[in-house]
Amino acid sequence: MAEVARLGIDIGGTMIKAVGGRGARDRPGGILDLEAARRLEVPTPTTRGGLIDAVSGLIESLGGGEGPVGVASPGLAGRDNRSIHWMRGRLSAVEGLDWSAALGREAAVLNDAHAATLGEAWAGAAAGRSDVVMLTLGTGVGGGVICGGRLLQGATGRAGHLGHITLDLDGERDIVNTPGSLEDWVGNHTVAARTGFGSTSELVAAVGRGEPAAEAHWDRTLHALACGVGSLINAFDPEVVVLGGGIAQAGEAALFGPLAEKLAEVEWRPTGSGVPVVPAELGPWAGAVGAARFAETEFGV
Repeated sequence: MAEVARLGIDIGGTMIKAVGGRGARDRPGGILDLEAARRLEVPTPTTRGGLIDAVSGLIESLGGGEGPVGVASPGLAGRDNRSIHWMRGRLSAVEGLDWSAALGREAAVLNDAHAATLGEAWAGAAAGRSDVVMLTLGTGVGGGVICGGRLLQGATGRAGHLGHITLDLDGERDIVNTPGSLEDWVGNHTVAARTGFGSTSELVAAVGRGEPAAEAHWDRTLHALACGVGSLINAFDPEVVVLGGGIAQAGEAALFGPLAEKLAEVEWRPTGSGVPVVPAELGPWAGAVGAARFAETEFGV
C-alpha cells in the first residue's frame, strides 16, 4: 500500500490531538489505516500564539513536509474553511485565526463535530457510506450530517448542530435559544436536574442495579433520544446513524438494544426496515482523522 502524507489536527478544550504522517497508509478502498498512522497529543494552550506553536510542533513531529493540513476546532467554520469565524469561551483564541497564514501551508478548517462525522464516515463506523448522521452524546449533543458523500456545513456553519432541535415546544430554552431541545433532554449537563443522579454514568449504573426510579428516568431519556433520532432520519434519510461521545459508551444492553426497541415504535420505515444505529469506532481520534480527510478532499491530494 502506498505511503501518503496525511495530517489532521483536532483542537479540544483540554488537549490537541494530531494524527497522520507519511506512514499513514490506506486500507483497501482508500480508507485510512488508523493503526498505521502516528497519533500525538499535547495540552491545549489558551493564547493564539500558544495554539500556533503547539500545532506547528505537532506537525513537525509528524514529519508532514509541505502538504496540506486539516484543522478541527469548536466553533463555526467560515465559508472559505480557512478559519473559525465564531467561537466564544475558553477557546476564543481560535476565532478569526487564519491557519493557512499561521502555519505557512494550506490548511482546511472545520468544526470539530463535523470533523468527527467525516472521520467515522471515512475510517470508522460508517466507512463506505455516502449518507450519514452522527450524534455525539456527551455534556451536550453535537453532530454532523453527510449527504451524497458531502459534509453538510450550511450557510454559516451551523448545519449539523443536531442537539438543538426542539422536542418540547413548551420546554426551557437551551444555550442557543431552542425550546425543549434534544440536547437538554439527553445531555449529561442536565441529568442531575432531570433525574437526581450526578451523571449519566451514575444513572446507567443504577439502571444496571435494577433501581426503579433510575429505570423510569432512563426509559424517558431513551424515548427522547429515539424521537430525536427518528426525526433526523426523516429529515436526512441516512444509511446509518452513528452515536459517539461518553453517553454512547453505555453499550448494547443499556443503550443500543433498548433504543432500537424505542425506534421501532416511532421510526417511519417505508421500506420495512429501520436505519441501523451503531456506536462510533474512532473514539477521541475521530476529529483528527476527519480533519485529515477534509484537507485531502479540499486540496485534492
